[in-house]
Amino acid sequence: MTGLDLDRSTLTYVAIGDSFTEGVGDPGPDGRFRGWADRFAEHLAGQVPEVRYANLAVRGKLIRQIITDQLPRALELRPDLATLCAGGNDLLRPGARPEPPARILEHAVRRLRAQGTEVVLFTGVNIAGGYMRARIGLFARFYLDVRSIADRYGCHLVDQWSMTALTDPRAWDADRLHMSPEGHRRLALKVCRALGVPADGDPDAPWPPVPPSAPGRARRENLRWAREYLVPWIGRRLTGRSSGDGVTAKRPDPAPVPPAAGE
Repeated sequence: MTGLDLDRSTLTYVAIGDSFTEGVGDPGPDGRFRGWADRFAEHLAGQVPEVRYANLAVRGKLIRQIITDQLPRALELRPDLATLCAGGNDLLRPGARPEPPARILEHAVRRLRAQGTEVVLFTGVNIAGGYMRARIGLFARFYLDVRSIADRYGCHLVDQWSMTALTDPRAWDADRLHMSPEGHRRLALKVCRALGVPADGDPDAPWPPVPPSAPGRARRENLRWAREYLVPWIGRRLTGRSSGDGVTAKRPDPAPVPPAAGE
């Protein structure tokens, strides 16, 4: 897949997805989450005179909810470019299989590509060393489906699986589920690289050395994480609640974006 054509005067970009695309873990100065999609749009605005950007993503949503609630609006906007990442929340549910979310994802891609929109898809991060490693086979199968969909429909693909930088704990927020501001910054650079958008910085640059930790610190941090994040997350799943209940899209309408301010 060749890079994005930047030789144009205007470009409309729409981001579709869940908390990953909403930007959870990367708080912005206006009280909303910023995230990799906002950061990527700013890099894009440094290359195209006018970038109009909408972000329809809402945390906690399953892929069918994303396609039902967000895809019609995205199609209505007829964007030049759409990023679409969904399915992760589905795979965390008991009894999940990768095939159903892959079929729904393909349906969305087919409709976007049919109207001429360039589409960006994502693999996930390699979770072999994380607390979700027991599900690595499930996620890996889904990401193979994502790759095949990208190939069949001529989509751009952002391969997070190959990003060793995202396997460092510092790339993740305190909840260990969403990326930290630095993780979002690096992913925005990765998206730029996948689409041929010039941006300063290396998404996989080595992290600084970690100073030695005090004895027992890791255990105390794990217990605090379980108490503050894991138990409430399980509680929401058991009661059918979502972190996205009552949350609406942060940028429902395309609006101009200023260029990145030298990150």
